Amino acid sequence: MNLTKIGWIGLGKMGVPMVQNLINAGYELSLYNRSKKALASFKHTDVNIAESPKSLLADCEVVIIMVSDDEAIEQVFVGENGLLEGDFSEKIIVNMSTVSAAISIKMQDLLIQKGGQYIDAPVSGSLKQATEGTLVIMAGGDAAVYRKILPIFNCLGKFSLHVGNTGSGNTAKLAINALLSFHALGLAEAVNFAEQKGINKTQLLALINESALANPFMKIKGEAILNENYTPVFALKHIVKDLQ
Repeated sequence: MNLTKIGWIGLGKMGVPMVQNLINAGYELSLYNRSKKALASFKHTDVNIAESPKSLLADCEVVIIMVSDDEAIEQVFVGENGLLEGDFSEKIIVNMSTVSAAISIKMQDLLIQKGGQYIDAPVSGSLKQATEGTLVIMAGGDAAVYRKILPIFNCLGKFSLHVGNTGSGNTAKLAINALLSFHALGLAEAVNFAEQKGINKTQLLALINESALANPFMKIKGEAILNENYTPVFALKHIVKDLQ
């Protein structure tokens, strides 16, 4: 079964390049976003712009959601003209947002009553990986449904893994984000401490990158520190939300 008609809800920093990768791969896209400004990127493309989650569902086989938090997920599903007002008819909902396992389980239970299927599949990676299609995807839910949408995941990421029942993908992502926050804080504190004691940050980062602590995250963030590039790629409020 080839799933070619995709609906996408949520066009934030990550959503826009992920949608572009699906367009480039030949999928038919319908888009919905609460802010119409974000839709401007696709003004001169063949994508369909939906007025609500409910109307988007009618034109799609798969709906992918990429929004900020549990509250936004609930609004997409049960808000006015939300997904649950539509006709599912074996359609698949893929929640790629970084949210709680509890909201995934709650939405799946509502969805099953309507005849739909649900997968939680958050991603690890930032804007660069979203643009390059090299995200890491962790999925929870029915393994057979996961296999159906694997070709879509292959357009968005370099690696995907089915890790268990509904909510398992969300739990894995929160664990990864906890580790990410520890790495980021630890690196910043290490550089600050070394500089206070007269050690050049270039030297310290060279040592870190040749040590057992070396990893891609340290290299990327180390280069940003050296270049004094502190452009946000992930909102602080989101990591705070994930750690709570």
